[in-house]
Amino acid sequence: MNEVNNLQVTTPQTPNDWEEYFDLRWRILRAPWNQPKGSERVEDDNTSFHAMIRNDEKVIACGRIHPVDDQTAQIRFMAVDYAYQGMGIGSLVLRYLEEYAIKKKIKKIILQAREEAISFYERNGYSMVKKTDLLFGTIQHYLMEKNI
Repeated sequence: MNEVNNLQVTTPQTPNDWEEYFDLRWRILRAPWNQPKGSERVEDDNTSFHAMIRNDEKVIACGRIHPVDDQTAQIRFMAVDYAYQGMGIGSLVLRYLEEYAIKKKIKKIILQAREEAISFYERNGYSMVKKTDLLFGTIQHYLMEKNI
């Protein structure tokens, strides 16, 4: 789809950007498991670096990264609107977050991948470390990492 080539990754700026950003996180990562609106927001959002892609109508992809320590950062809340999955859009967000980490002199990125996202992260250079948490009692997560 040519549309993907014209999409740009940015950071949320306006109140509307933030509203749509958090709404996408909730719709993709929380609502399918009957989690309430608001569960997509966490305390360290205000100290994280956020990325999003907007098409002409709405935010269609998002993710964020935050420092763990002076050498390590964690990516969380990666989400792509269902209609845009499998088009390389998630990789655009991931690269944007990795570029930010490189500028901040981060050496390693970690993340908790859902089982269905493992191959996506592996294609983007991440390695499996270990099986970890079971979110909402049903969503298995795996710790993955990438040295940058």
